[in-house]
Amino acid sequence: MRQHDERSRAGAVDEATEVFVAHRNLLFTVAYEMLGSAADAEDVLQETWLRWVRFDLAVVREPRAYLVRIVTRQALDRVRALGRRKESYVGPWLPEPLLTTPDVAEDVELADSVSMAMLLVMETLAPVERAVFVLREVFGVEYEGIAAAVDKTQAAVRQIAFRARSHGAARRPRGIVSPAQTRAALAAFQTAVETGDMRRLLDILAPDVIALSDGGGIKHALPRPVVGSDKVARLLASGWWRRDADRSVEIMQINGGPGLVVRVAGEIDGVVAVRVEDDFVTGAYHVRNPKKLSRVRRATAVSR
Repeated sequence: MRQHDERSRAGAVDEATEVFVAHRNLLFTVAYEMLGSAADAEDVLQETWLRWVRFDLAVVREPRAYLVRIVTRQALDRVRALGRRKESYVGPWLPEPLLTTPDVAEDVELADSVSMAMLLVMETLAPVERAVFVLREVFGVEYEGIAAAVDKTQAAVRQIAFRARSHGAARRPRGIVSPAQTRAALAAFQTAVETGDMRRLLDILAPDVIALSDGGGIKHALPRPVVGSDKVARLLASGWWRRDADRSVEIMQINGGPGLVVRVAGEIDGVVAVRVEDDFVTGAYHVRNPKKLSRVRRATAVSR
């Protein structure tokens, strides 16, 4: 009898594992978009798994929806904890960049949702607004499912969704920019920075461009945002980031679109992502914090 129970339990765990693995990429993407941190998203997945494996799958009608509900609740708890951590963060905080596979760029909505620019928009939303926005706008979850995930009524969720959508629309890039457009703007940006050509920089930078860099208090970085094409151009032309004998720069797929991976003496030193609108660079985001660069060494799968 005891052996039978143990075999039954092992079979249940195997089934739970199979279902969880089938939805893992989706669950990671939900958590990552809410948190902007791959490391914290992985912790959320671990907590989700520990809860999931204890459920009786026989009574779970929709495993995908149930797993999304669990991961959302865990991510909400983590968002609040992250907010407290960011209060003592040294310098500007930027999302943890991901090396993504080329197929992500083919799903325009998914690529936009994991872009550095969109993750920064997420940072301006309250935790529950963030969860509602991600679940509704990116993953198309019905209001009933979102209400269960965030412990609100459907009426309240609809109001939150409207508010978050309006807030996001006012801050997200205007229109969809193709990977080819981003790659062209990025290449022009790279050339202008490497040559220190002020004229080229002013030609590619939008008047209200913002430059942010994140060293986490470990690597040298800008202590605060730099705003405006003249200031950003002067900063870049002065050698803030310049190619030398030990430095190499490669265009790679970062967060669903073209980005620059910077190596010094063969080691990854940073990642530069740009926000492009109407062929102008409106945002330049430079991540140098070494604790945030592990996901650039190998591709991370994201999905909807």
